[in-house]
Amino acid sequence: MSLAIVHTRAQLGIDAPQVTVEVHLSNGLPGFAIVGLPETAVKESKDRVRSAILNSHFEFPIKRITVNLAPADLPKEGGRYDLAIAIGILAASEQVPADQLNDYEFIGELALSGDIRPARGCLPAVLASGKAGRTCIVPVDNAEEASLCRDAPHLLANHLLSVCAHLHRRENLPSSQPLALSEHTIGLDLADVKGQAQARRALEVAAAGGHNLLLFGPPGAGKSMLASRLPGILPPLAEHEALEVASIGSIAGGNVIQNWRTRPFRSPHHTSSAIALVGGGAHPRPGEITLAHKGVLFLDELPEFPRSVLEVMREPLESGCIHISRANAQVSYPAQFQLIAAMNPCPCGFLGDKDGRCSCTPTQIKRYRSKVSGPLLDRIDMHIQVNALPITDLQDTPQGESSAAVRERVLAAYQRQLDRQGRTNSHLRGRELHRHCRLNENSQKLLAVAMDRLRLSARAYDRILRVARTLADLVGSNSVETPHISEALAYRMLDRPPN
Repeated sequence: MSLAIVHTRAQLGIDAPQVTVEVHLSNGLPGFAIVGLPETAVKESKDRVRSAILNSHFEFPIKRITVNLAPADLPKEGGRYDLAIAIGILAASEQVPADQLNDYEFIGELALSGDIRPARGCLPAVLASGKAGRTCIVPVDNAEEASLCRDAPHLLANHLLSVCAHLHRRENLPSSQPLALSEHTIGLDLADVKGQAQARRALEVAAAGGHNLLLFGPPGAGKSMLASRLPGILPPLAEHEALEVASIGSIAGGNVIQNWRTRPFRSPHHTSSAIALVGGGAHPRPGEITLAHKGVLFLDELPEFPRSVLEVMREPLESGCIHISRANAQVSYPAQFQLIAAMNPCPCGFLGDKDGRCSCTPTQIKRYRSKVSGPLLDRIDMHIQVNALPITDLQDTPQGESSAAVRERVLAAYQRQLDRQGRTNSHLRGRELHRHCRLNENSQKLLAVAMDRLRLSARAYDRILRVARTLADLVGSNSVETPHISEALAYRMLDRPPN
């Protein structure tokens, strides 16, 4: 047999499209060619494959070898195709049986000795191969993430020889063992925060409805401390959500089982570039907004981020995904994140201080705040002022309510949303939003007056309704009442008409 067909998987975003490896041996001058839009790392696989085959005591064919990676218009990168190419060459030269190849998919990079090294993005590949009805053979070092695919058959291999022995039916490759996964962890406790009743309340509302939140106040008031305790009161990830987050971690090369079912918390530095934040590059990779998918993206010192960097988040905040187009690839990544931001009220940070420490001019304050554009601010549901506490309050205020107690209320409100509409209030759109947020006559008048005086946009109107719906859920109310609208309006502190 001079032709062999082997199946494997590419990596495109968080998807794993199928790649068919066609290996053909022909007469003529010995050569080894790989076609099908391979990147440099894929072209170099011919040297790794040759050494791995020889060091595994197989015969490397002294013929013209042509390897086609189909489909030809799909870019191929990385060493993940090594194992499939090696098996294809051995099958085409009749050194391993080819009758079972259609039942398997092969993922793994080969060392020169024939050892199989781990591949990034193994988890999505195993899930996709299971849907296609095939068993995926993956490196032993990818066993942890492969074990998460309970319904997708897979086998583990550590050497090319063990894969060949399995195909010869001389020995069976093992499968991964189910891991004892940790449940949701509280982490930092909200009880550490003294005072700040309004900010704590806003944090609870944001957690219950998945709302975006901006905290502004002087340095040292506790903005970062509050934000870092948000993950401890968030609802745990559902099984399918945790698997989706793990798939993103697999692509990014992170630990996919650490803090299983705990929502991710990402806090990039303000010197991060636009590509680092939303993803991209010559070979597109996920950015911080994708790594925060189903979790929290915390941007401390918000105005210190370049405005061009912040503006690229406007579309993902609305759509929940990011589309990256490059000359050789178009990739979409999920980005359903909850934005929590913190900023000072002015460049020095002490605007409104009783001691008069602020020396900023109105022009400096306006320039500082203008770094956060109106359209971006409009996409943040809640703006809360966090004031500095007097020293007497820091010394005398008793410990606040714990994260566990707050989380019970959050979980109850979250479950009401799932039972009613199958999603959090922050994702309500169009007719669904107005169906679940019907207002009585008094509430409509209140909101109309606020819209006129604060000059709010239609987007801000919808976000006020969503926050009010969450406030109603926290107290178990089936309808949105006037007090809920009033409180939701109080959380729009930066919505002020220009002077």
